[in-house]
Amino acid sequence: MAATDFKDYYAILGVNKTASADELKKTYRRLARKYHPDMNPGDKQAEARFKEVSEAYEVLSDPDKRKKYDQFGQYWKQAGQGWSGGGVGVDVSGFDFSQYGSFDEFINELLGRFNTAPSGNSRRTYTYRTGTGGTTGFNDFGGFGDYSGFDTSTAGAGGDREATISLSWSEAFHGVQKRLNLGNEVIDVRIPPGAKAGSRIRVRGKGQVNSSNQQRGDLYLDVELKPHSFFQFDGENLICEVPVTPDEAVLGASIEVPTPDGTVNVNVPAGIRSGQSLRLRGKGWPRPKGGRSDQLVRIVILPPKDLTPIEREYYEKIRASRSYNPRKDLSQVRL
Repeated sequence: MAATDFKDYYAILGVNKTASADELKKTYRRLARKYHPDMNPGDKQAEARFKEVSEAYEVLSDPDKRKKYDQFGQYWKQAGQGWSGGGVGVDVSGFDFSQYGSFDEFINELLGRFNTAPSGNSRRTYTYRTGTGGTTGFNDFGGFGDYSGFDTSTAGAGGDREATISLSWSEAFHGVQKRLNLGNEVIDVRIPPGAKAGSRIRVRGKGQVNSSNQQRGDLYLDVELKPHSFFQFDGENLICEVPVTPDEAVLGASIEVPTPDGTVNVNVPAGIRSGQSLRLRGKGWPRPKGGRSDQLVRIVILPPKDLTPIEREYYEKIRASRSYNPRKDLSQVRL
């Protein structure tokens, strides 16, 4: 399994690794109810999140699976199985893979290809694996140009290598400088603002030496983003979910909404429906050629669970005098 295929089940559920079984259950029930297809008809993104949440809980709620997952990470399904290569069997059932970013990284250390052994208890962000020279067709930050050794043209003639770099949303949005240990050298690389999951960045001349022509290849950084609790991508735009009260939905309101670079006031029009979206132009993600995409604010009408006596009194008065019937057209529905 590639490092980019790894699913952090704890991050998906939004819990710590020390979360109790009861905490896992409560969190799962809340998220499952929020993203269940019956509650979000036709919403493919919610359906995908529901499947992701269910998969995470299915693993973490099982003590044996959770133990293997904590120890082996993305290789937990192979825990207890022997691995063989080159005719020599290697039993890795008792090995702690959690210190490695990928199986390739473990093999590289085992065979002495790179000096990438973890130091202390820190887990490295980058995962190295040998690529092939002359690779073409990479498409990522078209229009960014050259940023301190970053380029987006095709790969060179040397022996290229790839690495996966994990960024927080803040790092990806603002840009960040990272220090990368290649074993025989340490380099500082700058990630320009606007990196997204799946972006690929080229660092010239930091790959392996091609034995046939003695030219050094390039290093390709594949970007992955850690999950965010509020923002998600909707194409090139950002999307978020903001709750409003029933009275705000009926009467309209001015509410505060977080954006990547601060809170803004947004006018919610009177009569808005749950699920409708408001567009904040230019408040989304940095574009490669300058400017920013939009941020979509999906409105969710959230009734209060606990009412004060006076609130209940007024809601009952509204119900008694209400003239609007949202279900009046359903009386004629027949099969």
